[in-house]
Amino acid sequence: MTAAGVKSTALRSRVRRWLGWDNDRLRRRAAGLAVGAAGAVAFAAIMLPLRAHVNVSTVTLIFIIPAIAAEVAGGVLAGFATVAVSALILDFFFIPPYGTLSIGSAQNWVGLGVYLVVVGLVAVVVGRFRSAHGEAERNALNMRRVYELSELLVQDRSEGDLLISIVGAVQKGFDIEAVSLFVLDDGHLRVAASVGPALTSDEVAQLDPRPGRSVSMATALGSSSGLRTVSLAASGRPVGVLVLKGAHFSDDDRELLVTFANDAAIAMERTQLRELALRTALLEEVDKLRHALMGAVSHDLRTPLATIKVASSTLVKKGRQLAAEDAHELHELIEIESDRLTRLVTNLLDMTRIEAGVFTVHQSPCDVRTFIDEAVNIVGPGLRARQLVIDAPATLSTVDVDQLLIIQVLVNLLDNALRHSPDDGRITITARYRDGNVVVSVDDQGPGVAPEDRQNVFDRFVKFDTGGRAGLGLTIARTFIEAHHERIWCEEAPGGGARFAFSLPASDDDRKVA
Repeated sequence: MTAAGVKSTALRSRVRRWLGWDNDRLRRRAAGLAVGAAGAVAFAAIMLPLRAHVNVSTVTLIFIIPAIAAEVAGGVLAGFATVAVSALILDFFFIPPYGTLSIGSAQNWVGLGVYLVVVGLVAVVVGRFRSAHGEAERNALNMRRVYELSELLVQDRSEGDLLISIVGAVQKGFDIEAVSLFVLDDGHLRVAASVGPALTSDEVAQLDPRPGRSVSMATALGSSSGLRTVSLAASGRPVGVLVLKGAHFSDDDRELLVTFANDAAIAMERTQLRELALRTALLEEVDKLRHALMGAVSHDLRTPLATIKVASSTLVKKGRQLAAEDAHELHELIEIESDRLTRLVTNLLDMTRIEAGVFTVHQSPCDVRTFIDEAVNIVGPGLRARQLVIDAPATLSTVDVDQLLIIQVLVNLLDNALRHSPDDGRITITARYRDGNVVVSVDDQGPGVAPEDRQNVFDRFVKFDTGGRAGLGLTIARTFIEAHHERIWCEEAPGGGARFAFSLPASDDDRKVA
């Protein structure tokens, strides 16, 4: 269809609606006229045998009833059509001379005139009442639609879900064939959400801006070759365009749609800003964690690297001058610190697995003394050089754990004890059966942990005013223990220092024996 044909069709549609020639109104008026005419005929049949005993004024008052019924049922035109039918019936059957359309005396003229005046006044009153009632119903409907639409927009949802909700609400609320929501993407309009029949490529081409051609993005209702468009703008900038196909609006609908478009634009902007804020917060958190990780890692790397550097430089520069015992000590020191670096890298890899959520727990019965000895061997000479006490009875229950994870927990606790114990300090590993669990603890004779810091000491990268113990090792230890649905805690060791203890589930068979 050409543009001229589309405009002609739209004009005819507007004229028909203005004249009330739509199907619903025609049916309502026909029904009203039928009610009025049937009522007039019925009253005429009832009153005809009594016309010799009833004056004309009384009869005219009675014939007001079908006119009012037609007015209420079909509107003003149906009421006036019934008045015309009633006037003919009055003149033909009830105003002498009977059987003619001649009115005769002045009294009959007065009676008929009074009838027409009264019916006209009643028609005005009924018309105003119907208009007020219709306006109240429209206002109530619009308020309900505004409430439903506003409630839809204030819900917390993603941008994609919001756009789909907007087009669905417009189609349902305004009874439109198809609704599409376009957004600007690199200078071109693209469909972000749609409902109903899709727009053709020609229709999309009519909307998309071309070089040298501006596209209005003001919040107003316009038309483009049969399509209705309403732009969405918030804070003085465009955020999208609603394209409506097969839409017919009253003035109230048009105002309501523009209001909804403003609210929808604000909701879209709010969703975009919220997602931007979330991305910004995430980037800030990542940046904070990156700095904290770099600080924690650099702190843990500095001591072993410095030790390895000094030992290796001494061996390179003075290797031939050193006694065999001194050279062996330096080699052993390099080995110890290299093992510490290896364990640090292992902790970093474990942290990566934890963050990615890919590590799993494979539990099986394990002897407590076995994983204690394995952890001591991993920590190596640095631990054996100190006074180490292991208090784990041979008759202790086996535990149902992932042995590799628990060994790593104990290694991290021993590393922590080594860093904070004096050179001549004692480190004690204790294991006891307690209330259906096996509790393993590592005691050192270092400065201990302040009571207010004992809960936070397991948090990642926490720094304390006193120098602190928090780091990757303790965080990973807590994560691995909690993965077994057990707990780990810190308390003061007997005689001073810190005690880090954790519980492990005893095997079912051993639990029954115990």
